[in-house]
Amino acid sequence: MEETTIVQSIAPQNIVVIHPGSLNVRIGRASDLNPVSELHAIARRKKVGGQIHRDDILPAVIPKTRELTDLLEDVRLQVSHAVQSCLQSDGRRRYATPPQQIAAFNRRSEPTTVEVPNTTNIVGVSKWIKPESDIVIGNDISSLDPTLDFNIHFPYRRGDFNVHSGPGGSVSAVLADLEAIWGHLLSSKLGLPKPQRKQCRAVLVIPDVYNRQYLKELMTLLLSDLGFGGCFLLQDHVAATFGAGLGVACVVDVGDQKTSVSCVEDGISHRNTRIRMEYGGGDITHIFHWLLCKCAFPYKTCDTRNNTDAMLLHRLKEDFCHVNLDVCGSHEKSFAIQKVQTGIQQYTLMLGDECIVAPLSLFYPELFSMTGAKTSITQKRYSGDSEDPFDDHFIRETGRKGAKENLDTTGGADISAVGELPGAEDDIVVDNLDGGTGTTGVGEFEISPGKLLGLDQAVLQSIDRCPSEDMKRKMYNCVLVVGGGMKFNGIATYLQNRLHLQVPFAYRSDQTDIVMTPKDTDPQLTAWKGASILSCLESSHELWITPDEWKRIGVKILRERAPFMW
Repeated sequence: MEETTIVQSIAPQNIVVIHPGSLNVRIGRASDLNPVSELHAIARRKKVGGQIHRDDILPAVIPKTRELTDLLEDVRLQVSHAVQSCLQSDGRRRYATPPQQIAAFNRRSEPTTVEVPNTTNIVGVSKWIKPESDIVIGNDISSLDPTLDFNIHFPYRRGDFNVHSGPGGSVSAVLADLEAIWGHLLSSKLGLPKPQRKQCRAVLVIPDVYNRQYLKELMTLLLSDLGFGGCFLLQDHVAATFGAGLGVACVVDVGDQKTSVSCVEDGISHRNTRIRMEYGGGDITHIFHWLLCKCAFPYKTCDTRNNTDAMLLHRLKEDFCHVNLDVCGSHEKSFAIQKVQTGIQQYTLMLGDECIVAPLSLFYPELFSMTGAKTSITQKRYSGDSEDPFDDHFIRETGRKGAKENLDTTGGADISAVGELPGAEDDIVVDNLDGGTGTTGVGEFEISPGKLLGLDQAVLQSIDRCPSEDMKRKMYNCVLVVGGGMKFNGIATYLQNRLHLQVPFAYRSDQTDIVMTPKDTDPQLTAWKGASILSCLESSHELWITPDEWKRIGVKILRERAPFMW
């Protein structure tokens, strides 16, 4: 009873919401209007004689073989022809400036050195920071002199732990990085040093397709290492529906390095509908840079592995790219880059349909081949845990065993009849589905490993896996788009049209509603805001898990308290 009183009295300013991503981490109190957003990275001074490891801001590209170059060019032409065949909103045909004309202009364009650029597109560093310690965290990494001996680690890649065979690639190293980054931001940005965190609670926004082993480690990180007085985990798609004020939605979350889709109804993300694809906004940035180079990008020394150049390309993509088919022909654009040695250099370039082709890669995912082979991943049935002996496997097997014994004692029925028991068929179907493809790790398995799904196909496949016709109809009516990787003017209408052409006839009478900026909020913050709202509701009181409970009961408590099927 005493514990309940403590939980009910917790104020929003004592609740911290953490939403980690592959590029940025968003962290703030539930009472804040907006969270602190920082680069989700840490730089550690390299040990003498140690190996060098530097994660780049953008995903790595693979060497372009002849086959890959031909594939990319074929798909680019396919997208360009599809765009050209579209009509403008007034019914007129679209027109395009010849690529040769655009390239000729860009080849003649020379940079000018300026004191104050006449453009808002300026990225860069005026001077390098001189780190006083062996660790640099967050946005300061952008101002770190690349000649210094620092290794750079992003603890999340492609929407999950960045586990690899290089230095700092083990799960324990990733957790150490997370503890350092989150602890630093809690102390420096939120004014919460470790001794004060015992009076606070934490909500961690987790991926919809999650790895249970990682979640166990994150619970220990929050309650033991970071010292919070309680916490709970919340799936990002469920949080997004709370942030948008929607009870039912097919949620499409396009992040920097992953795109995920699932159907959420009344705070539950249906397991069979969850799909995660290994592409996002960072991959679109690479495609945009490739298209810029094809039309003689005047900033010739641009290097996607350089942090400053990567941030510039990211900015140019966000500001220049769109899917507004009424915008035709070529347009002059300008941008500026600031470097420590050369000052501010301003460039002028001409752009045509490159600005439309890059975002449409979401619907033509073969273009993402330039950043390597990818898979689509969905949730696997719980594979069991040595710390949780009475899990759903135990319940299911004892249920079957009891049913068999019951049949034997009530008439000696044939054992094979057990397969006809209510619910047994569902178990068999799901088991076959889970076992039918190769696993990619704990708690995940692949679907369509040979073919990557485009955004519209992923939405259709996710909705098709809904358990009832009524739910499918609801999901076709409302698609919620969140995340920072798809903030392109006009792309909602394009997605709506693509879906409308492919929706099964039985559901076509209803218009698909694409929600991109719910309540006029930034789609990057929808999930964070939703987690803040949920954490303050009276019904959330039963979700909190305290350090004592976690230490005493362990992972078993997640089956009782987690707001999703553990």
